[in-house]
Amino acid sequence: MVKEKVKIKEEEQAVVNIGIIGHVDHGKTSLTKALTGKWTDTHSEELKRGISIRMGYADTTFYKIKTSNGIKYSNKKEGKILEQRTVSFVDAPGHETLMTTMLSGAALMNGAILVIAANEECPQPRTIEHLMALKFAGVKNIVIAQNKIDLVSREKVIKNFEKIKKFLKDYGFEKAPIIPISANFGANIDLLIEAIETTITTPKYDLKKPLKMFIARSFDINKPGTEIKKINGAILGGSISQGIIKIEDELELCPGLNGKTKIKVMTISTSKGIVKEAHAGGLIAIGTNLDPSISQNDQLRGKIIGKIGSIPDPVKKIRMKINLFERMINLDKKNTEIKINDPLVLTIGTNTGVGFVTTTKKEEIEITLKNEEIIEKNQKIAISKNINNQWRLIAYGEVI
Repeated sequence: MVKEKVKIKEEEQAVVNIGIIGHVDHGKTSLTKALTGKWTDTHSEELKRGISIRMGYADTTFYKIKTSNGIKYSNKKEGKILEQRTVSFVDAPGHETLMTTMLSGAALMNGAILVIAANEECPQPRTIEHLMALKFAGVKNIVIAQNKIDLVSREKVIKNFEKIKKFLKDYGFEKAPIIPISANFGANIDLLIEAIETTITTPKYDLKKPLKMFIARSFDINKPGTEIKKINGAILGGSISQGIIKIEDELELCPGLNGKTKIKVMTISTSKGIVKEAHAGGLIAIGTNLDPSISQNDQLRGKIIGKIGSIPDPVKKIRMKINLFERMINLDKKNTEIKINDPLVLTIGTNTGVGFVTTTKKEEIEITLKNEEIIEKNQKIAISKNINNQWRLIAYGEVI
C-alpha cells in the first residue's frame, strides 16, 4: 500500500473518552448531536430503524468562558476563554440485543453520561444493566442527563427526578449530578457541559509504557475503481490506553491474521485532522499498510495494536473468578446460574467472543473459547448469558 501524501499540522487531540449510554430511545444520539454537532447514526440500518447499532464516535471542545454575566460553559467560542478541553464521545447502543456492543465500548470509557428519559418509568431494564456495566469497567465519574423534559409537565419532571435519585443511591452513584435537559431543543446543555467538566476528570496516562491500542472500528475507505497506486491501506479506529504512537512505527496486530501480524503506521488522525503522533486518551484512527479488504465492516474490531513483543500470545482457555451482579441474579436465580456446557458471551476489551463452560468450582469457572483471544492476568471480562432469548449481563470475571 502506498503512503497517502498529506499535509500534517498539529491538532489538539482529545484527552478523555466519555460514554453516552442508557435505555433504547432515551435520546443518546440526539444528545451526542447537541453536544458535538455530529449525528453518529450513519449506518443504513440505523437510519432505517432509528436506533444505534454500531458504536458512534464524535469529538468536541468544551470551553469555560468569562462573560459579562459571569462564568459559563459552552461548546462554542463566545467571550473570554479561561479553559478548554477536547473530549471524545462514545455513543453506545441501548437496545437489548446490542448489549454486548455497549459493553465493548465501556472498555474505552473514562467517564459517562447516563441518559434517562423523563417521560418513562425509572429505571428501565437497560438502564440497570448499563449502570452495572460502568461498575464492571471501573467507571466512577458519571453525569445523569434527565432528557425529554419538554414532553412532560413540571410536576412529572420532579417526580421522575426523585426516582432517578433513589435509583442512583441504590447502585452507589448517589453523588452523580442530575441535569434536566431537552436534547432536541438544546435546553440546559450549558449546565450539562458544566457538570461534565467538573465531574469527569482527565485521567493520568502512563506515556512511557509500551503502546497498547484497542481497536473499536475498522474501515476500507477506498472507492470502487480506485487505481492500485492510490489505494489506502486498512484504517483502524480506537483508543490508546497507554504509550504513544507515531507515523512510521512498526507494530503488531494481535491476534493477527496468522499468529501476530506486523503493521506499519502510515497516517494518524483525530476528528480535527492529521497529526504526527498520538497519545493515550481520546479516539483516533490510523492508516496502515494492511490490505484494506480485511478491514471492511469492522472485521478487525476487538483486536489490539501493541509494540512488537509486548502483547501476550492469544489463548483458547481461560480461568476466572466469578463476581455475580446480585441485583440481576435476584431477578431470575434459576436461569442465571452458570453450569457446565453453558454458552456465554464474553466482552474482552473491545472484543466480543463466545465461550463454553468446561469446569465450575465454587466461585471459579474455566471456559474454552471459540476463537483465540488476547487475555491478561487480572483482566476483567464481562459475562452475558442467554436468558429467555436475550443476552443479559449477569457477572464479570477476573482472570486468574
